[in-house]
Amino acid sequence: MSSATANAGNLPAAFTTFVGRRQDIAEIRRRLGAARLLTLTGVGGVGKTRLALEVAAGARKGFANGVWLVDLAPVQDPSAVPGVAATALGVPDLSARPVAEQLAGFLTARQCLIVLDNCEHLIDACAELVDTLLSAAPGLRILATSRQTLAIAGEHVFTVAPLSVPDEAVELLRDRAAACRPEFEVTDANRAAVTRLCAHLDGLPLAIELAASRLRTLSVEQVADRLEDRFTLLTAGSRTALPRQRTLRALIDWSYELCAPAERLLWNRLSVFAGGFGLDAAEAVCAGDGIAPQEVLDLLDRLVAQSVVLITEREGQPRYRLLETIRQYGGQRLAESGEEERVRTLHRDFYRHLAERIAEDWYGPGQEDGLARLRAEHGNLRVALEHSGAQSALALVAALRFHWCADGFLGEGRRWLDRALQAAPEPTPARARALWVAAWAALLQGDHPAADRALAEAGELGTRLEDPVVEAYVQGFRGTSALFRGHLAEAVSSYERAVAAHEAVGDGPGALISLFQLAVAQAHTADPRAERTGRHAVATAEAHGERWSRSYALWALGHDAWVRGDPESGTALTRAGLDIQRGFNDYVGTALMMELLAWITASGGDHERAGRLLGAVRSLWRDIGTTIAAFGPHLADRHEQCEGSVVAALGRESYAKVLDEGGLHDRPARAIAYALDSRPDPDTGTGPEPGPGPLTRREREVAALVAQGMSNRRIAAALVLSPRTVDGHVEHILAKLGFSSRSQVAAWVAAHRVTTQVQRWDARAPERST
Repeated sequence: MSSATANAGNLPAAFTTFVGRRQDIAEIRRRLGAARLLTLTGVGGVGKTRLALEVAAGARKGFANGVWLVDLAPVQDPSAVPGVAATALGVPDLSARPVAEQLAGFLTARQCLIVLDNCEHLIDACAELVDTLLSAAPGLRILATSRQTLAIAGEHVFTVAPLSVPDEAVELLRDRAAACRPEFEVTDANRAAVTRLCAHLDGLPLAIELAASRLRTLSVEQVADRLEDRFTLLTAGSRTALPRQRTLRALIDWSYELCAPAERLLWNRLSVFAGGFGLDAAEAVCAGDGIAPQEVLDLLDRLVAQSVVLITEREGQPRYRLLETIRQYGGQRLAESGEEERVRTLHRDFYRHLAERIAEDWYGPGQEDGLARLRAEHGNLRVALEHSGAQSALALVAALRFHWCADGFLGEGRRWLDRALQAAPEPTPARARALWVAAWAALLQGDHPAADRALAEAGELGTRLEDPVVEAYVQGFRGTSALFRGHLAEAVSSYERAVAAHEAVGDGPGALISLFQLAVAQAHTADPRAERTGRHAVATAEAHGERWSRSYALWALGHDAWVRGDPESGTALTRAGLDIQRGFNDYVGTALMMELLAWITASGGDHERAGRLLGAVRSLWRDIGTTIAAFGPHLADRHEQCEGSVVAALGRESYAKVLDEGGLHDRPARAIAYALDSRPDPDTGTGPEPGPGPLTRREREVAALVAQGMSNRRIAAALVLSPRTVDGHVEHILAKLGFSSRSQVAAWVAAHRVTTQVQRWDARAPERST
């Protein structure tokens, strides 16, 4: 057979336009330039074949002997794979040699690209053939599509993700809908519904195309509304498509039937998870009755290899997830199996125990990680609450108190608390605990009547049940109620009693919430004991590895230092509190500390900076749905004084401008980043400034301490920073200087004669020190 021209091959002509995936195409082409075998993986219907064909069509000029498609979808017999491939490439089967050898001989001196499509159900036969061909033909490239990788030497893998929503997914829907309904357009009137539809379909191209076919007779809104029963709705696929591509149900049936029985069982049970899950959750919920605990990881790995389960990351944690369509299918199978109630009970119990463990271990190290885990599991926590009995729901909703009150879920937390308390009126310990948690949430939202009612009942229950821990928390939050009303003397008295009550039952760490608030109340009354109380709170927090309460204690100390005429210490302490808050998603804490930083900044004369800080704070309060007045008239007065000084210095028009600029930093992480890092400031040590090398002032401080042989943890203590922040500074120093070791940093410090005046603050010192 003579060599073919550059146009040789058997690629089918495209009947539809190709939409989106420009970056994917560019990346696949780049990888094909270096890899002889590239496998596109992804869930069924994600568009692997269409993407592979688009890449192959664009690569024709690079393969003198053609680009060829070998479609294995209709093949059931593994032994038939070489023959199908040979037939696709036009290789005659005339020799007595095995067909694979004939095909290898044919390709030996040729430059070809083969698209080996739909390998998953013939994975071993495909792997064997590919290995044979690549070994024989140095000019051969293979682009495979499969839910499961071939797992042979030299294989490169590219995971095809669903289309981005709304951009690519909406464009695909528009294009396909216009083909069957020419007048269809995406307009301002239907854009929200189109986006919702695409999001419901996970950006899955096959699903979107099937949905688009329904737009012949239905509006976008109607299709979106009917998606709840998507498997019966989306049946109008192409008559010439493979049977498994005509409906989503048929498509997923195909994937399901390819799984081993134990894999199907795990798929069914994984459907109870919402928004992803960790390995520990899968092992706890899915093991038993056909799956041994030690088998879960292996089965999960197989489902990942088959693209049924996706690996992702959330809040820095490895996660697994099923696309919604896949999850719903598994849910239907689970319901048919008769074990749905058992699996959902295991799911509920796992997440209740997880929440309770995080709450019990709160006053210690790992708070940021605990909240990050709860954020990652938020969808599962909702499901667990939905499927909890009355008392179980009370226990879970109370255990989630820091998730609600310190992690940006306050409104939702209150709704769950109200619902659980209404459903379980019995005077149980679980109700008593949920009541003081509900009071805390209500106070943070400025709802004093609701908080008072909850505290009154919680107090009565605590006394009746003889539960001193409940009584201690009730006493503490009565102090919070007084503080937020501006009754500072009453607040101080309540907090003192609460601290004593916690300590009396050996719950010293539990006293921290009352202790740091006692320091706040004392600071706002100019009580000379404020500094001592604040230092005691910080020292107690450090002793237990606790960070969240420590940040608030630093805020209280910052305010105390400022009102006593030491704005430098006030700034340093407030910044230290904000730096700790980086690891949390605490809107209230961030807003309060940003407020104080704005007040100190304005009192120092930098009114533009203060105005921007107030703008960031305004966005935070807006998102919470409250104002600083909810936390006491004394704070509201300080806010008005600061705002008045800024307006007087800048004028209302300029103030409005900087307020809007600051408002762009509208999330805790963004606001903190702006407050600590956003501009050159010799007082804060952020931003590049004149000096040796490319390092900021703060980085030079850290580098100098590295040169002294200090560990990152010791540097963090010296600079009143979090260890995580210091880790980041050290990484930046190494990257900027092009170094790989701390000894190189030390040599650089010596060569550049870097020195630094490090301001230190020791929580246990009897007085301020620098």
